[in-house]
Amino acid sequence: MEIYEVHDYLRTVCPDLHITRGEYDEDTRYLETKTLTIGQFKLGVCHGHQVIPWGDLESLAMLQRQLDVDILVTGHTHQFTAYKHEAGVVINPGSATGAFSSITYDVNPSFVLMDIDGLRVVVYVYELIDGEVKVDKIDFKKTTTSTNLTH
Repeated sequence: MEIYEVHDYLRTVCPDLHITRGEYDEDTRYLETKTLTIGQFKLGVCHGHQVIPWGDLESLAMLQRQLDVDILVTGHTHQFTAYKHEAGVVINPGSATGAFSSITYDVNPSFVLMDIDGLRVVVYVYELIDGEVKVDKIDFKKTTTSTNLTH
């Protein structure tokens, strides 16, 4: 399937689709990073191969500060992670297909859905572990002076 077919299919699932370029993408219409505002939150999206070392929290936090976002969604490692760090959250949804990465072959299929309502974001994490789907919920509340992340 060509990238344009995938893009068109994903738009049928979610018309408000945001895509950034991965390390093997040659299509320059996709940016390396993208910022957007949803409700009261500013989000940053980046594939993650540009962040060295890959998946490193301090390096991701530096990108989060550079983009000036509350929530950074990034990937490349194919492993789900979520951190409350400094004044925001860093989320790696993992790999929906469970494809291994150059970092590890030990990858569980996973993806996240975010529900943004006012000053609250609920992140639903779906992860296939030992043949069973595990669902976890992460709450992130934005306040004028601090942020909170709970499982």
